[in-house]
Amino acid sequence: MSSLTLILLAAGSSTRFGLDVKKQWLRVGEQPLWQFVAEKFEKTKHFDKIIITSSPDDIEFMKNYADFTFIEGGSTRQESLKNSLCEVDTKFVLVSDIARSCISEEFLNKIISHIGKSDCIVPYLKVNDTVVYDGVTIDRDKVKMIQTPQLSRTAALKSALLQKEEFTDESSAIVANGGKREFILGESSAHKITKFDDLKKIPCLIPPSNDTLSGTGFDVHAFDDKGEMYLCGVKIESAYGFKAHSDGDVAIHALIDALLGAAGMGDIGMLFPDSDDMYKGIDSKELLKRVATKLRHFGFVIVNVDLTIAAEKPRVGNYKLPMRKTLSAILNIESQRVNIKATTTEKLGFIGRGEGVAVIANANLKYFDWMRN
Repeated sequence: MSSLTLILLAAGSSTRFGLDVKKQWLRVGEQPLWQFVAEKFEKTKHFDKIIITSSPDDIEFMKNYADFTFIEGGSTRQESLKNSLCEVDTKFVLVSDIARSCISEEFLNKIISHIGKSDCIVPYLKVNDTVVYDGVTIDRDKVKMIQTPQLSRTAALKSALLQKEEFTDESSAIVANGGKREFILGESSAHKITKFDDLKKIPCLIPPSNDTLSGTGFDVHAFDDKGEMYLCGVKIESAYGFKAHSDGDVAIHALIDALLGAAGMGDIGMLFPDSDDMYKGIDSKELLKRVATKLRHFGFVIVNVDLTIAAEKPRVGNYKLPMRKTLSAILNIESQRVNIKATTTEKLGFIGRGEGVAVIANANLKYFDWMRN
């Protein structure tokens, strides 16, 4: 150990990536990219602690995967870094980006071998092409393309980030604060994923697993003589509705649990607690839209869903087709991949007595296949 902490920045929104999936959630085998990168660093045994920054929407899900230290990031790279530095108590800190995912151990060892030689050790690449800046051709030998990881004295970096100016890398902040940096030749294979096409330049990534992930959901709602009735997002002609905090769409609630279960993301109560007035009376279709978006961001693709509605009343046979079309539009899958079944309980139990409705849902997901996209 070298009294060294690693910070991996993974709180970005991937706005330049060009796809719904966040790049940190691309799968390498079964692992999300951020975990794949973190474990590569961990295996080198160089670090006392590994800190991963995350967006507020991602952090709880990340904690399901690994036991690293997770810190909520900010709206900028620099803000995320400042948040993480509050957890650093080692003399030195190495900062890298999850998007720079193929850093070789030889390259890492080269950087760490310079520990303590300057306030910041900065890898760079030479520029081979002619460079024109503001209409003037400049000496390309004076141009450096800066990379990460960058190795800094923790105190120097913390002090540098107290400045109001925003910097795109650690070394620039340290130099602007009066510190020193040392340049070392970088590694061309340590390419950073910014846009989707950059994946073609990343040699160490393997395709995502082809596993199918299944989840089930179950929900029950009692009837209420107030309000309107909705099932699968479709209004049902009925003299009564459901007792519920939201609009009571028991079918969508069961479906959300099935989708979350397949992804390993908990249940509907964790995402949309009924103790929160924000969700009082909310249209359940809106909740399903949010879940479908979150699944896409986290690198999942919905394969198909299957729902069984258990009810003595109302009769839903005539509503099955609009139900399929409504759900398929929200989930962005073909309507034939949405199956709706209806059954009774042969007059048994609360359903048989006509007191409410129960729904069982099943959902299947796969990982987004970025290799074939």
